[in-house]
Amino acid sequence: MSKLPQPFPEVLLLLFLISIPFNVISETIETERTVLLNLKQQLGNPPAIQLWNVSSSPCSWPGIKCTDGSVTSVSLQDMNITSEIPPSICKLKNLTFLDLSDNFIPGHFPTLLYNCSKLQHLNLSLNYFIGSVPGDIYQLSTLVYLDLSDNNFSGNIPPSIGGLRALKELRLQYNEFNGTFPKEIGNLSKLELLWMAYNGFVQMNIPDMFTQLKKLKYLWMTATNLIGKIPEGFANLSSLEWFDMSKNNLEGPIPSRLLMLKNLTNLYLFNNELSGKIPRPVEALNLVEIDLCRNNLTGTIPGEFGMMQNLVFFNLMSNQLTGEIPAGMDQLPVLKVFRIFANKLSGVLPPELGLHSKLEYFEVCDNQFTGQLPENLCAYRVLLGVVAFSNNLSGHIPASLGNCSTLRTVQLYNNQFSGEIPPGLWTTFDLSVLLLSNNSFSGELPSQLGRNLSMVKISKNKFSGNIPVGIGSWSSLTVFEANGNQLSGELPSDIASWKSLNTLDLSGNKLSGQIPAAIGSLPDLLNLDLSENQFSGKIPDNLANLRLTSLNLSSNKLYGQIPDEFDNLAYENSFLNNSNLCADTPILNLPDCSSKPRKLTSKYLPLILSLAVFIVIVTVSLILFVMIDYRSKKRGGDLATWKLTSFHRLDFTEENIVSRLTESNLIGSGGSGKVYKIAINESGGFVAVKRIWNNKKLDGKLKKEFIAEVEILGSIRHANIVKLLCCISSENSKLLVYEFMENQSLDRWLHGKKKRSTTIGTNSIYHIVLDWPTRMRIAIGAAQGLCYMHHDCCPPIIHRDVKSSNILLDSEFKARIADFGLAKMLTRQGEPHTMSAVAGTFGYFAPGKINREFYGSFVVKSICLLDLYIAEYAYTTKVNEKFDVYSFGVVLLELVTGREANCGDEHTNLAQWAWRHYTEGRPEVEIFDPEINDPCHLEEMTLVYKLGLICTSTLPSSRPSMKEVLLFLQRHSRHPKKK
Repeated sequence: MSKLPQPFPEVLLLLFLISIPFNVISETIETERTVLLNLKQQLGNPPAIQLWNVSSSPCSWPGIKCTDGSVTSVSLQDMNITSEIPPSICKLKNLTFLDLSDNFIPGHFPTLLYNCSKLQHLNLSLNYFIGSVPGDIYQLSTLVYLDLSDNNFSGNIPPSIGGLRALKELRLQYNEFNGTFPKEIGNLSKLELLWMAYNGFVQMNIPDMFTQLKKLKYLWMTATNLIGKIPEGFANLSSLEWFDMSKNNLEGPIPSRLLMLKNLTNLYLFNNELSGKIPRPVEALNLVEIDLCRNNLTGTIPGEFGMMQNLVFFNLMSNQLTGEIPAGMDQLPVLKVFRIFANKLSGVLPPELGLHSKLEYFEVCDNQFTGQLPENLCAYRVLLGVVAFSNNLSGHIPASLGNCSTLRTVQLYNNQFSGEIPPGLWTTFDLSVLLLSNNSFSGELPSQLGRNLSMVKISKNKFSGNIPVGIGSWSSLTVFEANGNQLSGELPSDIASWKSLNTLDLSGNKLSGQIPAAIGSLPDLLNLDLSENQFSGKIPDNLANLRLTSLNLSSNKLYGQIPDEFDNLAYENSFLNNSNLCADTPILNLPDCSSKPRKLTSKYLPLILSLAVFIVIVTVSLILFVMIDYRSKKRGGDLATWKLTSFHRLDFTEENIVSRLTESNLIGSGGSGKVYKIAINESGGFVAVKRIWNNKKLDGKLKKEFIAEVEILGSIRHANIVKLLCCISSENSKLLVYEFMENQSLDRWLHGKKKRSTTIGTNSIYHIVLDWPTRMRIAIGAAQGLCYMHHDCCPPIIHRDVKSSNILLDSEFKARIADFGLAKMLTRQGEPHTMSAVAGTFGYFAPGKINREFYGSFVVKSICLLDLYIAEYAYTTKVNEKFDVYSFGVVLLELVTGREANCGDEHTNLAQWAWRHYTEGRPEVEIFDPEINDPCHLEEMTLVYKLGLICTSTLPSSRPSMKEVLLFLQRHSRHPKKK
C-alpha cells in the first residue's frame, strides 16, 4: 500500500495562518453577541430589539452594524429606554458609532464611555440627562461627532471641551446651561458645525477665538444671551454657509464684510438690537435666506438684493428702513417669502412681483407705499397671504386675486382702495381672514362666502344694499364687522346659522325692521353692536340668554321693556337714544315701565324646588354611603371574596391592599370613590388605590368606567401614561391599584391657595410655584402621552376627560396622563365615533356639535406679527381626537395664566376669556401668571398661549392633531423631548 504524499511544512504553516482570522472572527462574534444580549437585558428588553437572540449573528440584528466581522455601530434611538447606560457597552472593543438618542435615559453624563477607546460618533440627544458636562470630557479624544442636545444639562460648558481636537460637529442646543461657554471652543480647528442655541447662558460677548474656526460651515447660537458686537473676524470664515445669532441682545452694526462671504447661503440675525445700515452684499449673491427683522437697522435696502438669483426668503420687517424697494426684486426667480412690513419704506411696489417666482407670502404692511397692488401676485397660484394694510395704496383689488384659490388671508385695511371686490375673493375656498376696513370699497354683499371664511371686517367703506337672505351659508363666521357703511333693509333671520359667531358689529348703517330673535340663539356671541340704525320693535327676550361682554343697541327706534337681565349698570350705555324703551328700575335712567310687581316668585320657583330636591338627594346619598362603607369595613373585607388581576409583576398581595383601606390612608375623594395611599413595603414603596364604591343609582355608569380603565390601562404602556398595576374586585367594591405619584396632580400646583401649606406626599410644605421650564416639561410630557394614544395605539384611544387634575406628577415632575374611566377606543381608525353620552368636565368641554369641516378659525389680528402661521396646518377629516386636543389646549392656557379652566371672568370660561383677550389686541403679558412672568421665558409663554388658542378653536378641523401639538412644543421649547 502506497503512502499518501505528505504536505510540505510551508503548506501546513500557510493553512494554519489562513485559519487564524476565521477563528478570531468566530470568537469575536460570540463574545460580542453575549455583550449585546446582556445589554438588551440591562436596558429592559425594548420591544424593538426582540430579534436579538442567541441563534443569529449580531451583524444581522436591527441597530447593529459590523466591519470585518466585529460590531462597530450600535443605534438604539427611539427605543423607549428608561434605564441608565450599562458599563458593558464598552466591552465592544471596536465600537466607533453609538446612537442612544430619543429615549428617556436619566442620570448624569455617562463617563463610563471613556472606556470606549475608539468611539468617534456619540449621540445622546433627546434624553433626560442632568447635571454638568464633566471637566474631563477631553478623554473622549477620538470623537468626531458629539450630540448632547435636547437634554437637561446645566451649569458651565467646561473649557476642556476644547481638547476634543478631532471634533467636526458639536451639538449642545436645547439644554439648561445657565453658566458660561468657553472661548476654548475656538481651538477646535476641524469643527464644521457648532450648535449651541436655546440655552440660558449668563450674558456673554462672542469670544474672538470663535473667529479662528476656519472650517466652520454652520453656526447656530439663537437665544444664548449674547451681548456686545459681532466680531469683524467672522468675515474671514470663508467656509461659512449658515450663520444664526438671532434672539440675542447684540448691538452695533453688522460686520461690513460678513455679507461678502461667497459661500454664505443663510443669514439670521433677527430679534437683536443691531443698528446702522445693512452692508452691501457685493459677493454673497448665493444667499438663499436672509432674516434681519426686529432690529434697529436704518438706511435703504442695498440694491444688490435685487441681483440674488437664489433668494427664497427675504425678511427685513420691523426695522427703520427708508427709501424704495431695490430694482430687480420682482425679477428674482425663486423668491417665495417677501416680508418687509413695519418700516418707513415708500414709493411704489415692484409691479412684476409674483410674475417670475412662486410667491407665497407678500407682507408690506405698516409702510408708506403708494400706487397700486402688483397685478400678478398670484400668477403661480400658490399665494397664501396678501398683507398690505396701513399704507397709502389706492386703485382696485387686482382681478387675479379673485381667482387665487390658495389665499388664506387678505389684509388691506387702512388704505385708499376703491371699487368693488372681485366676486371670486368672497368665495375663495381656503380664505379664512378678509380685512378691508377703512377704504372706499363699494358694491353689495354676496349671498355666498367661502366655507372657511371666519373673519370678515369691512367697516367704514361704502358697501350698500340689503344684507342678502342667503347669509345662512356664512356659517363659518366668528367675526363680522360691517359698521360705518350704507347697508339697508332688514336683518335676515338666517343669521341663526352663524353658530360660531362671537362678534357682530353692524352699527352706523341704515338697517331697519325688528331685531331678529334668532340672534339670541347664537351660542358663542360675545359682542353685539347694532347701534345707529333704524331698528324698531321690542328687544327680543332671548338676547338675555347670551353671555355678552359688550352690547350696544343705542340710537335706534326700539320700544318696550328691556329684558330684566340687562337692567343693571353693566349696560348703562347700551340703550341710549331709544325714546320708547323703559325699565322697571331707575338704574339705567330709562322711564319706568309700570308699577306692577315683578314675578320673581314664579320665575325662580323651579330653581328653588330643584335645589331643594338636589339637597335631599345628596343628603340621602351621603347617609347610604356611610352605612355601606361602615358595613364593608365591619365585614373586614373577607379576603376570600376578593379577586386580583395583575398587569405587571407585583411585590404585594391583595391582603396588603385591602387591610389598609383606612381613613388614615385616605388622600382624596371624588364622584366615583376614594383614593388611598398605601405602603406596600418597609422600604418606603407606595401605591395609589382608587376604590369605586357600590351605589345602585350610579352602578351602571361606574361599571362602564371601571371596565374602560382596566381595558385601556391594562393593555398600553408608555412613560407618560400612569401605570395600572392591578385591579382587585369584590361584590361591593372595585379597587384600581396604580403607581404612586409623589407630587399628585397638576391642578394642585397651579390652583392651590397661595401662602398656605400644601400636603405633598407625606410632607407638609409651603406653597411652591412651578417655574416655567417645569411647566413646559409637564406640557410636553402630557402631550407625549396623548400623542401616543391618538397616533400609536391601534385602535386609537380618546381620553375624553383631559384636565389638569388628570395629569399626575411623579417626584421629578414628570407628567402622566391618568383617569381613563371615560376613555374610548375607536373601533376603526379614521372613522367618526359616536359618543352615547356627554363626557368631560366643565371648562374643558369642546364647543357643541359641528356639522361642517372648517379650516382657519384662528383669529388673526395681524398675520405679520405671528410667528405661528396657523393657515399652514394641513386639512383633516378626523374630528374624534380633537375633543382631547381642545381640552389639552385649556390645560396649556392654565399653565400660562395660572387660572382655572372654568374661571375666565364673570361671563366666560378660561378659553373664551383668553380668546376675547386676543381678539381685543391686548398684550399677551397681561394674562400671564404673575408668579412666573420671567422675561427670559416670555417668548415661549407667548407661543404656548397662542398654541392654546389654536387648540381651543371652535371647530374641530381647525385644531391641530396631538402629533402637531407635540412637535410644536418640542421645537419651541428649551427642553424639547419626543415621545
